[in-house]
Amino acid sequence: MTNRVELTGRLVEKTELRHSPAGVPIARALMEHESGQTEAGVERWIRFLVGLRAAGTPLAEALDAIPTGAPVEVSGVLLRSRQGGADTDPIIISVSRVVRLTDTA
Repeated sequence: MTNRVELTGRLVEKTELRHSPAGVPIARALMEHESGQTEAGVERWIRFLVGLRAAGTPLAEALDAIPTGAPVEVSGVLLRSRQGGADTDPIIISVSRVVRLTDTA
């Protein structure tokens, strides 16, 4: 099975950089994605929010340094926000790469 996602969007919210009990930096953010996609031959406008989590150096610091409102490209894997939680916990992207894009707007 494969679990891999690449997505572009805009950071709409960030939380303060924190550290795990082991001292690992962890950054969290909320990204908004908007795009036109073709489904069953019909163009649809897609818009949704997805949580991001980046752990470790330098990845957490890289996400933390990107300002709210900036366009970004992320790649990573999908997982539940709390791995031990219920099946209804939100799905987030555990980021393995984050790049701030040039703002073309």
